[in-house]
Amino acid sequence: MFLPFFQTLREERVPVSLREFLSFLEGMAAGIVTCDPEAFYHLARTAMVKDERHIDRFDRAFARSFAGLESITPDQVLEALDLPKGWLERLAERHLSAEERAAVQALGGFDKLIETLRQRLAEQKGRHQGGSKWIGTAGTSPFGAYGYNPEGIRIGQEESRHQRAVKVWDRREFRNLDGDAEIGTRTIKLALRRLRRWARDGAAEELDLDGTVRATAAQGWLEVQTRPERRNAVKVLLLLDIGGSMDSHVQVMEELFTAARAEFRHLEVFYFHNCVYEGLWRDNRRRWDAQTPTSDVIRTYGSDWRLIIVGDAAMSPYEITHPGGANEHWNREAGEVWLRRILAQWPYHLWINPTPEPAWGHSQSTRLISEIVERRMVPMTLDGLSKGIRDLR
Repeated sequence: MFLPFFQTLREERVPVSLREFLSFLEGMAAGIVTCDPEAFYHLARTAMVKDERHIDRFDRAFARSFAGLESITPDQVLEALDLPKGWLERLAERHLSAEERAAVQALGGFDKLIETLRQRLAEQKGRHQGGSKWIGTAGTSPFGAYGYNPEGIRIGQEESRHQRAVKVWDRREFRNLDGDAEIGTRTIKLALRRLRRWARDGAAEELDLDGTVRATAAQGWLEVQTRPERRNAVKVLLLLDIGGSMDSHVQVMEELFTAARAEFRHLEVFYFHNCVYEGLWRDNRRRWDAQTPTSDVIRTYGSDWRLIIVGDAAMSPYEITHPGGANEHWNREAGEVWLRRILAQWPYHLWINPTPEPAWGHSQSTRLISEIVERRMVPMTLDGLSKGIRDLR
């Protein structure tokens, strides 16, 4: 009975294998879940989704295969429940005040709702309107349409009015995890974590369980061993383009900065505008009177640092190729000269472009910078960041 579900997963491009599908079937046969829809959903997702980027696709496939009452038409409901069409015809609609809604009691849980619905289907003989018990319309019964109940099963109503239906599978929570979608702070963290390199340094404050067991066995008495806490030892130099055409990307830049600050213990951040020149700065409010010479930055941070540059690379090509081409000051050396200097200092480098990749070909400056950074320019999507981070390791 689950074969159509498997086919729908493949149609939604969820890379589920036959072995994973069989594992899901084994879990169902073993009775891991029975009448719990939430547990069924999580069992299926655990068995058949191995990458967080595919959760949104899985949710779409799940919604298509096991659509909740929100997603089926009134005619489909009537056909499935074998109800006469006139029972749920919209002749009136119930509107209650806040006090009246508060007085309506719920039946008390999903199982109770389903059991009571079975009883109503067996007992009911005709159409009802405005009541509190039978399947009908414009009432306070848990079953029907165009009424109100704090915990009901909506039947034969095309859209929500009070958002009280007990289960809606179409409300996906992981839309931003698709590999081609633009991303937020959480998914940026997921990508940046792939750059972690663990090391243990500092004070020995963490319990070393394996060491304690070995020492105790060797000594014959309890010998507690401690060790330094494991930390991410990767060092990241982050250069952020600010102002001009980057103003439309402020939100995603803030999300990237927040994620990087949370993931990397060793993080240094500098700003630039359009292209890297002879000066960088840490505070945009003091960009003219508190710049750090780029040559000092090159001398300060060793070649073991990872360089990440974030910018849309959209500018006049003269800003890259000619002295004096910068749009805000007279640069004695071309932007390309400074770019090649910093790339030579930090061979592990990456340029992240928040502009969608299909638009890169329309900008001459983007093509120039992509060539200068040796094609290590990636879009700010989960797939793009994952690819770029692999190249940084």
